[in-house]
Amino acid sequence: MNSPQLQRGVFLALLAIVTVAFLWVLVPFFGAVLWGVALAILFTPLYKWLLKKMPGKRNVAALSTLVICLFIVILPLAMVGVSLVQEIVQVTQSIRSGQINFAAYFQQILNAMPQWLMSIFDRFNLGDMEAWQERISAGAAQGSQLIAGQALTIGQNTFDFLISFFVMLYLLYFLVRDGSALSKTMREAVPLAKPHTHYLLNKFTTVIRATVKGNVAVAIAQGAIGGLAFWLLGVQGALLWAVLMAFLSLLPAVGAALIWGPVAIYFLATGHFWQGGILIFVGVFVIGLVDNILRPVLVGKDTQMPDYIVLMSTIGGMAIFGINGFVVGPVIAALFMAAWSLFVESGQWENPSADAGDDKKNS
Repeated sequence: MNSPQLQRGVFLALLAIVTVAFLWVLVPFFGAVLWGVALAILFTPLYKWLLKKMPGKRNVAALSTLVICLFIVILPLAMVGVSLVQEIVQVTQSIRSGQINFAAYFQQILNAMPQWLMSIFDRFNLGDMEAWQERISAGAAQGSQLIAGQALTIGQNTFDFLISFFVMLYLLYFLVRDGSALSKTMREAVPLAKPHTHYLLNKFTTVIRATVKGNVAVAIAQGAIGGLAFWLLGVQGALLWAVLMAFLSLLPAVGAALIWGPVAIYFLATGHFWQGGILIFVGVFVIGLVDNILRPVLVGKDTQMPDYIVLMSTIGGMAIFGINGFVVGPVIAALFMAAWSLFVESGQWENPSADAGDDKKNS
């Protein structure tokens, strides 16, 4: 009865159960683990450089890397986050008090439209100004309530956030210090051919690095430029709009134009031609070109997926995983494409080591 086949089956079942149980335990810290892994991948080259400068001092090199990561990435984001919450509260109060009135802004745009365009609106039953104003007012009220609710939720979850934050820092330290050994152990443990495992892990690290280093850097640059332009032009809530532009910049084929475009139209419609002209110039020739200039330098053409795959995987990932989805979605899509590439292409399947080596050079 106690045959080797039965023992192997029981052991594999036990292995699957404890693996699922361990992942279940980590679910509350999903974001902390994800960002710990992402930052470890991003800052491991810095750790290796520091280790060359101080041979044998792995703990000191890892701690120095952690401190540099804190000052370069985490503290600036925390400061922006605090300022953003304060600005959200101010904008919400302005909307509720009527100081910011989107319906009035829309009415000004409609009043500036030529008669022939209004006739087209009327033909398609789009010219009912009162109905439009009611919709905009209702949408603005709902939006302000949603923003206020999210800000309140963030405040209520501050304790959970702090726990996750320190878990991320703790994990980041050990991943930076012991990441190479952990990666080697994982490659040996995964029941796949070694070239296939190496190829897939390289894809994983390449997409993580490209998403965090490339896409986030491009989004921050576009949001910062747009926010600075809004601030110089006197648009209220410039930091809030800057964050929204940065967020939308993560989505290919959508972009920051969804924010600066309507503002430019409002400027032109209300006779502020030079403000509208400056904003259009900045949006088209500065914000629009940042992606074409920075992304190839930071990411590299050979690591990018098609725009439609990035768009769908990013939106789908964020719908399922929240803000973490803009990293998780593209990673899943990249691993999906890499796995099927290995399976379908006979050259890849028989000898993927060449592509794995190419990927290693590119990463």
